[in-house]
Amino acid sequence: MAKRSKRTRKLQTELKDFVVVALVTDMDQARDYETLLRNNDIPAVITEHSDESIDANGAAVMVPEDFLDEAHVVIESQDAYDDFYDFALKDEDSDDFDSDLFEDDF
Repeated sequence: MAKRSKRTRKLQTELKDFVVVALVTDMDQARDYETLLRNNDIPAVITEHSDESIDANGAAVMVPEDFLDEAHVVIESQDAYDDFYDFALKDEDSDDFDSDLFEDDF
């Protein structure tokens, strides 16, 4: 049996009560989720993972099991706001703008 370092054992002990709340492929998004959760008083950690069998890399955002439901609500609420603003800003950036309506006479 291989010996594990103290750091590895400590990390596993700390994460023992943590569960995955989100799996993401983008580390920036993982950090955003971690910050969002911590700003809402939910402890969160990121663990990187790699699955060579399906050529996938990413990260798991993890929270204590007692905070799982609350974390889901916070993340879903943020995603809903993001979707709303994406939709609203898409309308503003539309190519349907008729510049002839605003001709300058200067």
